[in-house]
Amino acid sequence: MTKHYALEVKQLSVSYDGVSAIHDMTFCIEPGKLIGIVGPNGAGKSTMIKAILELIPYHSGSVRFFNKPVKQMRKQIAYVPQRNDIDWNFPILVEDTVLLGTYPKLGLIKRPSKKDKTFASQCLQTVGMYDYRHKQISELSGGQQQRVFMARALAQEADILFLDEPFVGIDIASEKMIVDILKKLRSEGKTIFIVHHDLSKVTTYFDDVLLLNKTLIAHGPAKDVMTPQVMSEVYNMDFQLFTESGDET
Repeated sequence: MTKHYALEVKQLSVSYDGVSAIHDMTFCIEPGKLIGIVGPNGAGKSTMIKAILELIPYHSGSVRFFNKPVKQMRKQIAYVPQRNDIDWNFPILVEDTVLLGTYPKLGLIKRPSKKDKTFASQCLQTVGMYDYRHKQISELSGGQQQRVFMARALAQEADILFLDEPFVGIDIASEKMIVDILKKLRSEGKTIFIVHHDLSKVTTYFDDVLLLNKTLIAHGPAKDVMTPQVMSEVYNMDFQLFTESGDET
């Protein structure tokens, strides 16, 4: 019997104008994992996510979600892009931003029902942003904006979530709230991928790590992957990793 991984990537490669961005990435992810995607700047982390989601073309390889192609799984996948990929000046209210998360389930013709609107409000309450529902998204702080996009992902009720550097430029309280929500989703069987740059928190936040530098360098349990020896090789420097408590790992 074929095992249905949450995500199965085989020999994925992406090039821009003949220059390789990512090369020959192969890995499988079991359901119900919180996965950190880690690597130096320019390692291809965002490129890999966009290629997996077919937001950009890849010239070789294959991607399957639960043994199905991406186009058959769109409704089950939520994606929160990097902050600099979002037009924060677009005139939209917080509550309408979150309500957009319900649209994949509705189809092209149907409009959100009262039940959908109630659920969107509940998602805003979950992230502590209900009182801001009538504000423009542009009026919010970075942490508040990220909470709203987390609420939109919750409203989608997806089985698989991709978040590209969700903790950049946000406050500690927002980061902790989002991490707690993500861990709860994982306990419910969701599979979550997060591009992350703060190496001191990787072993605290994630079950497994995908360590990239144009190709897949290592994949496995966070504590096995995030060793000074491996990280020194990837980042080309002497590396000492520390836990949040300050203890050397």
